[in-house]
This record gives sequence, C-alpha cells and structure tokens, in this order.
Amino acid sequence: MPELSRPDPSLSNTPRNRDELGPWLASALGRYVLEWESAQIDAAVADIFGFNALQIGLTQHDFLRANRMALRAHVGLGAEIAVQCHPEQLPFANQSVDLIVLPHVLEFTEDPHQVLREVERVLIPEGQLVISGFNPLSLWGLRKQAGRPTHYPWTGRYLSLPRLKDWLNLLGFSIDTSQLGCYVPPFEEQKWLQRWQFTERAGRRWWKFSGAVYMLRAVKRVPGLRLITPNWQKKTLRDKALQPIARKTPKEIHSD
Repeated sequence: MPELSRPDPSLSNTPRNRDELGPWLASALGRYVLEWESAQIDAAVADIFGFNALQIGLTQHDFLRANRMALRAHVGLGAEIAVQCHPEQLPFANQSVDLIVLPHVLEFTEDPHQVLREVERVLIPEGQLVISGFNPLSLWGLRKQAGRPTHYPWTGRYLSLPRLKDWLNLLGFSIDTSQLGCYVPPFEEQKWLQRWQFTERAGRRWWKFSGAVYMLRAVKRVPGLRLITPNWQKKTLRDKALQPIARKTPKEIHSD
C-alpha cells in the first residue's frame, strides 16, 4: 500500500474534485440516505477479514469504520486522504487489496466500466467489493428524469441494480448480497420525510425494487481457483485385542 501522498494541485483544480455530493449529504435528505447506507455497509464489511481495505470516494464519511483490517485507507481527490488518485487509475499493484468500498462512485464518474476494471485488477482472488448507488427505478429516478438536473445528486448517471450485476458478472464477480432502501419520496424538508416514513414499511413489503438507494456486496472469483486446506489425515488406530474378563456367576457371588 502506498504511503500518505501530498495534495496534487493538478488534481485539486479539476472539476471532478469538487465533491458536491459531500455537502448534499449534510442536508436533511442527504442524512436520510447516509443513515441507511451507513447501517447497511457497516453490516456488510464487519465480517470481512484480510490486510488491506480501501474506500474510494466520499471520504468525508468513514464507511470502513466497522471493519477490523489493519490498514484501512481512503482514496480519492480530497485534501486530507491517504492516496490522491482518480478511481479510473488506481495506483496499486495487481491483487493487493482485500476489500474495496465504492460509495456513489460509479454514477458520478466519466467511465464506470474502467472503475470496475481497476477494482477487479487490484482485488485479490476472493476479495470483496461493496457498492452503493442511486436506483433509477424509483421515485428518485423519476424526479431526475422529470427535468434538467443542475445539482447533486440528480446530475449523476444512475445505474440500475440488474445492470450493475450484469457488469460484475462479466468481470468474474459473484453477487453475495444486495439491499434496497430509502422508499420515502425525495422531500427536501425534514418534516415531510418524517411524515412519509410509512412508505418505508410499505416499500420493503410491496415494492422492494423501487428503493431509492441500493447496497451490493460481490466477491471476485477466479476460474480454477481452489482453496488449499491442511491435509488432515485420520490416523488409523490399531485394534486392540479384546481380553476376556472373568465374571463371577450368581452362585459364586452368594458364596463370597
């Protein structure tokens, strides 16, 4: 894993470095999304073991906090992070990372295919990938399509969960688990978000596919890979010869 890098002026001046999704997460609607995502990702990464874990993007929030790996690094274009880089060009060796978390990276990058190719390259065999994103098949997706969005999070190119699964399958990933949440309409004010909380229960029961946000966990599979386990051989024990035991008859017992 690389050492802490200094801010690169050439990166900080690029438009992609203006992480407008971060300030949006501080709004009432953003906190609503962040609360759900944090709970889902915490549960997804808590039981993943290894040595190196990366979070790419949204470095204002620590999505690796529930993981127990020794080295957990934040990667992106912010100022106070471990490694400055674009997600399409990860400066890590092949098969060197055990876990990667991508919170809302694919819908706000110019080449999501390249991001996934880079992730596949640096992950070890059986390494795990956690992705969160906005679902176009939702009320939030309808709002995005209704007009001409000019600000985050409506300016992204949302990827549906089935489409993302197809991309990952082509790269050799197997889907371990996926969740959908945030069924409340995209109200900007906290009071309306609270009044419409009943849609959370209804959505989870009646229209699970229409959650505004999804979380997916996938595992990198390598064809022909077989885990080598210790050769536990059962030791054959010699059969012990049965020794006859003298038993007294009832008459002998009474005579004693």
